[in-house]
Amino acid sequence: MNYEIDLKKWIKSGDKIFIHGGAATPQYLLRELAKTEGLKGLEFISMSLFGEKVFDKSPGLKDMGEVNALFVSDVTRKAVNNGYGDYIPVFLSDIPDLIRKEILRIDVALIHVSKPDKHGFCSLGVSVDVARAAVQKARVIIAQINKNMPRTHGDGLIHVSQISEMYETNDVIPEVNFGLKNSPESRKIGSLIAELIEDGSTLQTGIGAIPDSVLSNLSNHKNLGIHTELFSDGVLPLIESGVVNNSKKHSHPGKIVTGFLAGSRKLYDFVDDNPMVQVLDIDYVNDPYTIKKNPKVVAINSAIEIDTTGQICADSIGTYQYSGVGGQMDFIRGAALSEGGKPIIALPSITSKGESRIVSFLKPGAGVVTTRAHAHYIVTEFGVAYLFGKNLRQRAAELIRIAHPNHQERLERDAHERFGR
Repeated sequence: MNYEIDLKKWIKSGDKIFIHGGAATPQYLLRELAKTEGLKGLEFISMSLFGEKVFDKSPGLKDMGEVNALFVSDVTRKAVNNGYGDYIPVFLSDIPDLIRKEILRIDVALIHVSKPDKHGFCSLGVSVDVARAAVQKARVIIAQINKNMPRTHGDGLIHVSQISEMYETNDVIPEVNFGLKNSPESRKIGSLIAELIEDGSTLQTGIGAIPDSVLSNLSNHKNLGIHTELFSDGVLPLIESGVVNNSKKHSHPGKIVTGFLAGSRKLYDFVDDNPMVQVLDIDYVNDPYTIKKNPKVVAINSAIEIDTTGQICADSIGTYQYSGVGGQMDFIRGAALSEGGKPIIALPSITSKGESRIVSFLKPGAGVVTTRAHAHYIVTEFGVAYLFGKNLRQRAAELIRIAHPNHQERLERDAHERFGR
């Protein structure tokens, strides 16, 4: 294991570099790469990155090449929207296939792993997702070894013999707590969604105020399971109380299945060497065929805006690329195919500026992540709209009913002009 870093030994100008994402973002390696001179024409391929905005600084990574983001986060948002980066629209479940078929070539993988065990195996820790495919296809694997990275069970094991170069670090794993942004609106939305969840359901939830509000309202439920692309601290009290026991799942009964996780140190300690939690390749976790095997799958996802026909924009604000397609459609479709499943889109009725999130027409340039043919349940703090099987006029009436009262009159006027009657 090396302590003096020489990345130019392994990285050449023109290389395509995969960066391990989420809470496993290899901060040390990125800092050191930013100080490396003489590299040009690099392509940085990543999912959602945490930590420093390393692509906004000059001199540094910004001057070495371009970002090619599979999902846009705070770290890459400026690069993607300001001309020194770009974004690939793709379902999360399809990304490993892009890599394995070399449609998206990976030369070098920068990864962040746990310390090797007595057999020489490290773990990809909190983020297996698409990283497994990257390490399988990369010509060079450079690993940041960190005693703070939890060792997780599942698909994330990598033997030291596969790693080209290793550097031992002591970086703190990033912690996130979006629940701090909770509001009366998100609490109301959480309670409405909780009423839709039956005992024995299998849940897909992310991180944020609304998922946390949903989970906080489930203490009287029984025999819930977790099969999700991402989970966080909100699940822990339900595990401790026995509400989440995964006993009714048909796929991986007794186990929590996820592709990655992010939260507090308590969460990271909980998943460390815990066989209850299986962190698996995202092409399996997010495969609608895998998802639908479980009964009563409740998929809870968010949106930026939704038009009155049910088209759901979740990745952009007009032409401004805010996030990505991610796994929303994977789980919306998987839940719809599950016996007794419920695909849910949850969003506050207005933005922080008072603009309606339910709109007559999406902003010019906005991306449709979930089509109106896939929309089922839409929830705001004003109620639940069920769109499946409804025609355009009926959908508009349902959505206007749960829009903010300040905007209902205008929406009704636009709907009358568009649909008549």
